[in-house]
Parts: sequence; structure tokens; C-alpha cells
Amino acid sequence: MYEDLKGKTALVTGGSSGIGKAIVKRYHEEGMNVMFTYHSGDDEANEIVDELNDGSGASVATMKCDVTEEQEVVDAVRQTIEKFGGLDVMVNNAGIQKDVPSHELSVDEFDKVINTNLRGTFIGAREALKHYLDTDKKGSIINISSVHEIIPWPHYAHYTASKGGVKLLTQSLALEYSGLGIRVNNIAPGSVNTPINEEFFSTPEEKEGADDFVPMGYVAEPEHISNIAAFMASEQSVYITGQTIVADGGLSLYPSHKNPEYD
Repeated sequence: MYEDLKGKTALVTGGSSGIGKAIVKRYHEEGMNVMFTYHSGDDEANEIVDELNDGSGASVATMKCDVTEEQEVVDAVRQTIEKFGGLDVMVNNAGIQKDVPSHELSVDEFDKVINTNLRGTFIGAREALKHYLDTDKKGSIINISSVHEIIPWPHYAHYTASKGGVKLLTQSLALEYSGLGIRVNNIAPGSVNTPINEEFFSTPEEKEGADDFVPMGYVAEPEHISNIAAFMASEQSVYITGQTIVADGGLSLYPSHKNPEYD
């Protein structure tokens, strides 16, 4: 769909499952070379590589990376550049969440989520920026945030704090480097049918309840988000920076106020 993406290179963190996996596949379909990282699950990551390296011209590679470890993120960016000759699109997707009542939330648990979701995103963005500045490249950074950068979520104070931080990190970096043509944006998914959310969809009744909670009437699939990631990486979005595209089926629009005529 986006001819300008053909031959470009992307790095996607947390690309072995869920939204990250869908983005890897979509970028490959666009003719991009893709490096993706994973935290665990060697077999799953290698299966994606084997599936996508189909001789179409674009290449897919993977490497293990813990985004809370600064050097591992630095190495991921370096290896991407060494393998493919550069980096055009950085997607900071790796993230975690955990249900914990705030009065029971330990500092260690809080730090783990913040370090993965916010600190890891910063390190990835910083390393991409260094490459863009060194090569005078008008690159793109896409952070995967959450609708909970807007909507509070009881039992997930550490998660919402991390995603709220990602929003302002995105805006600050976008403003700082906008004059150089470097774009930094957010995608904020709502409820998506991914492994990280499987506890909410473990039975048909729970899945139906999750669908009913979304104003549009259904939970998103990862591909709904990867479509946006392709657009945001392409020149079709060249005048967009510092923005969050909220893909939530209307979840942030006060769903309790839906028009009863159409319920």
C-alpha cells in the first residue's frame, strides 16, 4: 500500500507476539527489512523469521533483548544498522502490565513496569535519534502507548503512569527534533485481542463482555493496530508529529453515554 516503505528498515521491540508481531508482518508485506526483538520464547521468534524470509526481497531478523537493560537496546539498534545498512523506523512496542491493587503494589513491581514501558521506550527512541542525527535522516519513531494514557485504570497505577509518561515523552521529543524532519508519534490501542490481555478473554462470556464494553461493539485484532503503524511509518503521514492516534473503538468517548437509540 505504501510504496515509499519498500526497502526501508524498521526495528520493532517486543515483536514476537501480539501487536508487535502484527507490525513486523505488516512491515514485511510493505517490503521493509525488519529486525524485531523478543524477551522470551526463542522458538516463537524463530518461527516468525522462518515464515517471513520467503525470498520476497525483504529480510526479517530477530534478537533477544530486555529493554530494561540499556546496553541490550543499544546493541539492538547497532545490530539493525550493521545488518541492514541503516534504520528508518523505530517502533517501541515492548511492554508489560499486571493487575495489582495500589496499596499492595511494591516498589519493585512499580519499577519493573516503569522501566519496561517508559524507560525502555526512552532508550529505544534515544538510540534511534542518535542514528538519525549522525546520518541526517528524517526518520520516524513510533511508540506504542495505550488508551490508558488517557483513561485511569484501578489496579494498574504503575501501567497508567508509564503510558502517561510515554505520551509526554513522545510530545517532548517530537517538539525537540521537529525542525530536523524527525517525527515522533504514539499509537494508543484500546482493548486488543493479544496474549497480554488473554486473561480478559479467557471464556466466551468474558470475550462477549469485553466486546460489549467497546462502543463499536468488538475488541480489536492486532492487525487493526499494525495498519496504523504502516501509515505512521510512511510518507503519507509526513506532516504528523507529536500526536497520539487513539485506536480504541470509541472506548475513550465515555461509553456509558452511548445513544440508547442505537444500543
